[in-house]
Amino acid sequence: MKKHEDIVFVSRAPRKVMTRALLLGSWLTAGVLATAAMAWDHDEERENGPVVKTAEGPVLGFVRDGVSEFLGIPYAAPPVGALRWMPPQPVEPWWEPRKATKFGHTCPQVTELGAFAGPSSLTEDCLYLNVFTTRLGGGSKGDPVLVWIHGGGNVDGESNDYDATKLATGGPQGTPTVVVTINYRLGLFGFLAHPALDNEGHPFANYGILDIQAVLQWVRRNIAAFGGDPSRVALGGQSAGAVDTGANLLSPLAAKLFNRAIFQSNPVTGSNAYFPLSVGSANGTNFARAAGCPGEDAAAAACLRKLSAARILQLQGTPNANGPYVTGTMVDGTVIPIAPETAYATGRFNKMPIMGGNTQHELTFINAITEYFSGPPQKPMTAAQYEASIRSSYPPATADAVLAEYPVSKYPSPQLASSAAGTDPFLACQSHHVVHLWSKFVTVYQYEFNYQNAPYYFPQMPGFVALASHTIDIQFLFRNWHGGQLGVNLDQTTGQPRELDSSETALSDQMIAFWTNFASTGNPNGSGNSPWPQFTNQSGAPAILSENVPSLSTFTDAQFAAEHHCAFWDPILGYGT
Repeated sequence: MKKHEDIVFVSRAPRKVMTRALLLGSWLTAGVLATAAMAWDHDEERENGPVVKTAEGPVLGFVRDGVSEFLGIPYAAPPVGALRWMPPQPVEPWWEPRKATKFGHTCPQVTELGAFAGPSSLTEDCLYLNVFTTRLGGGSKGDPVLVWIHGGGNVDGESNDYDATKLATGGPQGTPTVVVTINYRLGLFGFLAHPALDNEGHPFANYGILDIQAVLQWVRRNIAAFGGDPSRVALGGQSAGAVDTGANLLSPLAAKLFNRAIFQSNPVTGSNAYFPLSVGSANGTNFARAAGCPGEDAAAAACLRKLSAARILQLQGTPNANGPYVTGTMVDGTVIPIAPETAYATGRFNKMPIMGGNTQHELTFINAITEYFSGPPQKPMTAAQYEASIRSSYPPATADAVLAEYPVSKYPSPQLASSAAGTDPFLACQSHHVVHLWSKFVTVYQYEFNYQNAPYYFPQMPGFVALASHTIDIQFLFRNWHGGQLGVNLDQTTGQPRELDSSETALSDQMIAFWTNFASTGNPNGSGNSPWPQFTNQSGAPAILSENVPSLSTFTDAQFAAEHHCAFWDPILGYGT
């Protein structure tokens, strides 16, 4: 096997692995061809923007507000036809500057999680990335790099919702950072196990994770040309993006491709995020049968690859729910070799500084989706619906205990009782558990986003209160983020659209400083442990940063556990047993 420039792709041929140099000659010395640029006008394509030479070919970007943007750069061949459900393959090289002034296609998706994502897409040619940078090319050591994975349950979302220009500058308090945002295969296209595919001799099941690893390989060979330092690469994401960051923390295939990890809502280990391969295989086999592709041989694989994207999405789900065949990340034995609980407890993961946390009221997001699709007219959750949801989730004795721990009478509404009873076990206490495991092996910085009154991109709904909901913190990092095409950031009191006010902008400045400093040094403070303390479980010691308006503060590990009823949940979740 020959190796060239650390570029490794998996062969299209079964049971073979190949390495492939994408280009020879002058392209291998990536650099900047031109830097003159005019201010970007979204109604025109500028022909004299910056051109950067990548290993695959030159790309033409543009400059907006002092940030050079390169949008829609292909990082792998379109995963269509025979390349559907294959590891990402190298792109065909090009020689003339390729316009990188528009986002690439959104990956196929049908479920939109209310106003979170969309529009739906049928286009499988979607493996594109975007680069935001304040400086280009050679010279002194480059800026740190942040590769960001969008959320969406690994079934929806798109990079074009994420404006990284403020992150790239570092804001008024942080570190200029080269930010890379990406599209990756989703749903049944990105996460599918089936014997006919799994036996072809290539890494399988977690195709979306392999896409992310292809992005990290692209960063290694190209990011210096965009002003980035390939020795300082942070990988991070929100929600499913955090799950996928964890998958790469676990994956030996991602070793040394990044050296900081960011988990935004948040670190998890449960089988509801990383499924056993047996579950994925059962789902995949049932999907193939429903699609008219029975069997486990090459003919079944060929049948699956001939399905239309529309047919696959029909079987994947609807705008408001996944169908029965969707799995998500799987412990396949190669891409994800072992379950995260085992890996984190034994130290068998790619060790590096880790930063992560949660919003205080994560599950109000699920309540928002439920109410969003309850009408018209939309109807708030009732006490009976809350009780029914708990009883459908747990054995009778456990359900009784949960309802006693979270009685409707202690909360302003059934919706907020439901939010607390869902947030605490599956996000807050699981995060609490994982952070304890990590801190035995690596440096950890934990936060909680506690601000209650940020604008929210769901419409006003009867009785609904967003509080510090899942996804509400994204807008503090990615300028004007407001979900997909249906989302509009609203003042939840007046119902009027609004942007961040001055105090919220101050919090945004602080958060961007933390994220970019962490990408630079592995420490969100840059150096030292103020205002954000390194995590510790020592009694009475500051351990966790509270992100809030009007000011930051800290609280102890014990305070966090008490707030989220972790003493109640840990035995139910199997922690400490």
